[in-house]
Amino acid sequence: MADVERIQTVNLSQAYDYTRTKRSRRAVDILREFIGSATKAGDVVLSNSVNSTIWTRGNQKPPRKIKVRILIDGEVARVYLPDEKVEKIDELKKKFLI
Repeated sequence: MADVERIQTVNLSQAYDYTRTKRSRRAVDILREFIGSATKAGDVVLSNSVNSTIWTRGNQKPPRKIKVRILIDGEVARVYLPDEKVEKIDELKKKFLI
């Protein structure tokens, strides 16, 4: 499925330098920028569980760090939680298109 897979901890504490009402949005942007520069991927796709983990405590208090699993497939980097089960993309397409 993936060419490369790795687990990495991303520091999101820079989000606390921004306005309180925009911290979680900024944390998502920091995560995307970090993954994009670390993997040299053109597109970064976050799973719903990663997004909900960042937003669990609301907009004002995102986590300081998050541990993620990165699956690099060509020009696309997909980001999941380390314990999250990943279905193959082809199976998902078939399930929802048919």
